[in-house]
Amino acid sequence: TSPLPFAPGSFSVILSSLSLHWINDLPRLLSSIHTTLAPDSPFLAAFLGGDSLYELRTSLQLADLDRRGGVSTHVSPLADVRDVGGLLQKAGFKLLTVDVDDIVVEYPDTFALMRDLQDMGEGNAALVREKKALRRDVLLANEGIYRELHGEGEGGKIPATIRVIYMIGWSSGEGQPEPAERGSGMVSIKEVLEGKRQGLS
Repeated sequence: TSPLPFAPGSFSVILSSLSLHWINDLPRLLSSIHTTLAPDSPFLAAFLGGDSLYELRTSLQLADLDRRGGVSTHVSPLADVRDVGGLLQKAGFKLLTVDVDDIVVEYPDTFALMRDLQDMGEGNAALVREKKALRRDVLLANEGIYRELHGEGEGGKIPATIRVIYMIGWSSGEGQPEPAERGSGMVSIKEVLEGKRQGLS
């Protein structure tokens, strides 16, 4: 990942939509984005991560084991939502917000799912991967295993889960609000959620 070709403090906001999952060195890119932002400016991003396509990952692994006696990487590795906050913080961002959205899309079969991924340019980009196409027997085994493990919806369709991770981080700036010290709160969020506490008197 090359540094961004912009001077420090060039932008008052930076947005990224569904592209960060293609970055090999995400920590370095986030650090570069932070440097490029003006003081007290936000970075907002949405990208695919976590358990995206977990159904396809598991069924392909089992199909590989069954037909070939080993496992190959067929789906690109993705960042986990549990790591995102730490990556933003390490890059220097403040006032972090991280959220996820699981979107389930239905397909008639695994062949339509993989064709759709290929048409979107979302194929396997792992550096250590087999360059040749999947064998027919592995594909057919994958179809059966996918349906057995992850079920069928209405009309015999299969689910494919896409996890979108959203993150917001701010560059440091003068007069920027600072989070309170850990343990300094006077109200327990647990009590508020359970209805035991209405607020401060």
